[in-house]
Amino acid sequence: MTTNPEYLDNAATTKVDERVFNAMKPYFMEVFGNASSNHNFGRQAKKAIDKAREQVSEILNCDSKEVIFTSGATESINLAIKGYLEANPEKGNHIITVKTEHKAVLSTCEYLEKKGIEVTYLDVDENGLISLDNLENSIKENTALIVVMYVNNEIGVIQPIKEIGVIAKQHNITFLCDATQAVGKVKVDIVESGIDLLALSGHKLNGPKGVGALFIKKGIKLTPILHGGSQENGLRAGTYNTPLIIGLGKACELANNEFVKNHNYLLKKRVEIINYFEDNNMGEINFKAVNTSPHILSITLNNIDAEDYLIINAKKITASTGSACNTNIMTISHVLKSLNIKTNSIIRISINL
Repeated sequence: MTTNPEYLDNAATTKVDERVFNAMKPYFMEVFGNASSNHNFGRQAKKAIDKAREQVSEILNCDSKEVIFTSGATESINLAIKGYLEANPEKGNHIITVKTEHKAVLSTCEYLEKKGIEVTYLDVDENGLISLDNLENSIKENTALIVVMYVNNEIGVIQPIKEIGVIAKQHNITFLCDATQAVGKVKVDIVESGIDLLALSGHKLNGPKGVGALFIKKGIKLTPILHGGSQENGLRAGTYNTPLIIGLGKACELANNEFVKNHNYLLKKRVEIINYFEDNNMGEINFKAVNTSPHILSITLNNIDAEDYLIINAKKITASTGSACNTNIMTISHVLKSLNIKTNSIIRISINL
């Protein structure tokens, strides 16, 4: 009898919660109407989508009218950045972001640079944190957007989001936050944080793949990047993927209602993993001096290459050497390069329930 290895790559994707799956099932074959149709089948689907929008808004502490559904955080980020710059040319053509952002941000910014947009890429210190002074000193008269992720997907470090929000507000600059690794793992509060635009994905919090959301603060204008319909207040054309939207809503509801229990479990599991590696002299936990999300651990292994370790232990654990988005490129990730880390001995362990 064989046993599966322990899955410790939850920053890449999580397992769908059974309760989420059960909530989705009726919307494949029973309540299957097009939510844009004005008949009973369509109205049932639309009602369920409205409920899901409320569930997402509650975990963010925002108005449900400020939430639109997308295919995931990557689309949300693209819509937020491209859509904001196109809809608000009077705000300027300069973006400030960070060298350790997800590729969804960096690749979008690189694309926009070819279109004449100016981008400042902030450095991070040895702990992966930006300098608030550097952020403020990088602001120009034409700065339109500040784009900083909440929790880094490779190293788990939490940026000073509230302080960034204050700086953005003081300078009347819109603040976009990729909170994909934060929602459900740390408390995300739109009101307290000063975030104007926020992206998230369902499959990072026990929801389905292929669905996400974008929070758009009331009053902010975006130009859609998809055309062909009036769905999502005209910002995201296309037939509603009702089952996945229902799944995202249910996942957010569960994560919100069970946050304390889940958070305590993650902290306990995190301590167990730290003790296992350090007590057995197998590796050192990185970034212990700063605030990190409980579910992501960056570990520098002792005397072994990360890939070799994962191959040797493939029957015991499933983990990663970094972001799943970089797995086809067997080099040190852009995050570690930004931290001036040159070793090939770092693994990422990401835990879940």
